[in-house]
Amino acid sequence: MAKNSKPASAGAGTPATVALTKANVPFQTHSYDHDPANGNFGLEAAEAMGVEPERVFKTLLADVDGKLTVAVVPVSGSLDLKALASAVGGKKAAMADPAAAERTTGYVLGGISPLGQRKQLRTVIDDSALTFPTIFCSGGRRGFEIELAPTELVRLTSAATAPIGRG
Repeated sequence: MAKNSKPASAGAGTPATVALTKANVPFQTHSYDHDPANGNFGLEAAEAMGVEPERVFKTLLADVDGKLTVAVVPVSGSLDLKALASAVGGKKAAMADPAAAERTTGYVLGGISPLGQRKQLRTVIDDSALTFPTIFCSGGRRGFEIELAPTELVRLTSAATAPIGRG
């Protein structure tokens, strides 16, 4: 665990932490000072926490055949849109409009969590997450990460797992 980790009871009270607490899921929060000039939120988080980037996951929204879909992939790589479409039985995927992503999830870009979104969207998590005992994902704002078991993230988001990331 990173030195700046806090027990869940000291969490920041974002919709993501509220959802985890309500579901009685164990988690740790990790905060760091976000540099507004750094546009690579995920790699910044991994570096700030001293965690290998393969364990830190970014939450992206894509439009798959007209339906918004959440994709959770390691920050060390990128999203394979074709693989995402295939994972949900779709034909074509493109990155979602940033304004639509913020409006639908209730989070700002760079702080979108797969948990506690305004609207439950279909979700696909890269299957590499299952190779770790815990992973990190956004806690609902820039500079705030949640560490939890990947199986719990899958369960709480009703996610499918598939190889949707590209190294």
